[in-house]
Amino acid sequence: MDGTPLVSIVMPAYGVEAYIGKAIACIQAQTIVYWELIVVDDASPDRSAAIAEAAAAEDPRITVLHHGQNQGLSGARNTGMAHACGTYLWFCDPDDTYDSDLLGCAVSALKRTEAQVAVFGVREEYYNAKGAFQYENVVQPEPGACLSAERVHGRMLQLERETCYGYAWNKVYDRAFLASTGATFENVKLIEDITFNVAVFDHVDRMVVLDRAPYRYARRIDDNLTNKFLPDYFELHERRIQMLFDQQQAWGTLDDDARAILGSLYARYVLSALERNFDPRAQMRSADRAKWCERVFSSSLYNELIPYAQAEDSRALAEALKPLQTKDVKRTLQLARVIHIARDKFLPLFTKIKSGR
Repeated sequence: MDGTPLVSIVMPAYGVEAYIGKAIACIQAQTIVYWELIVVDDASPDRSAAIAEAAAAEDPRITVLHHGQNQGLSGARNTGMAHACGTYLWFCDPDDTYDSDLLGCAVSALKRTEAQVAVFGVREEYYNAKGAFQYENVVQPEPGACLSAERVHGRMLQLERETCYGYAWNKVYDRAFLASTGATFENVKLIEDITFNVAVFDHVDRMVVLDRAPYRYARRIDDNLTNKFLPDYFELHERRIQMLFDQQQAWGTLDDDARAILGSLYARYVLSALERNFDPRAQMRSADRAKWCERVFSSSLYNELIPYAQAEDSRALAEALKPLQTKDVKRTLQLARVIHIARDKFLPLFTKIKSGR
């Protein structure tokens, strides 16, 4: 390929030999042909790198970079970003798939609006432990162009509520603009995408949201990080909410509506974390869980947000908010135990209800 590619695509690779071939094929099927794919082999122990190398041998638009030792998702993305030279930049995961017009639609919208970031929806595809497809949940944010900082700021919490703010892979960035922000991915589990995007969107004043959901996010019960046990699960998500709170405050948009959105999100994380505290791996007794609740209930962020939390159309959240807002430790623990039993015994149904289906 001669000249500068229109889009640089960064694809980290670790332990994905069962999926990466299909992901690369989705890139090769894009209606835009002037792209470069940078696969970053993060010292993968399986055949992921070999599959990517075989594709690169037949397609000069594909480059495979190798880490001598594992650096994690953030390190792999940073390596790929440092080698990118396209006009636009897209991060994609190697165990997902993408519609053939994803890049074409994103680039067209970016050119038409001169936006710095294009955001698109996602099709969450749920698979059971045996790899069989179960159901799909389409997340489609309201489309349109936000061509001022004020309008961008006004959309971000709604995008967060729709799970579309945090992801890096549901956005195509103007690469020169992205470089000007100095943003890189932090080496932290679970919230590396939102820490990156909070830093980026502090500088965004032109954004376009597409009217489609061309990214197919595979949510596998066994592989999905959110279904694994992380001892610092709550601390990570509390940090997420704190970053969003601080950003809204800095933007001057932290009104009661913003607190209501952040409060409802925070309430979900509190319950989710407390449910995990019933996992034997947490090694917590009843007294430990009660002290955990009391500590969280007394935190400044909790008291800034939970009183404003609203359930909107979620009956489950409405019931959950009652003990949280009254700081009823006993009822909160009872609710968390019920959630834990449901998650443990009926995980497929639990994920379906949680996704809004």
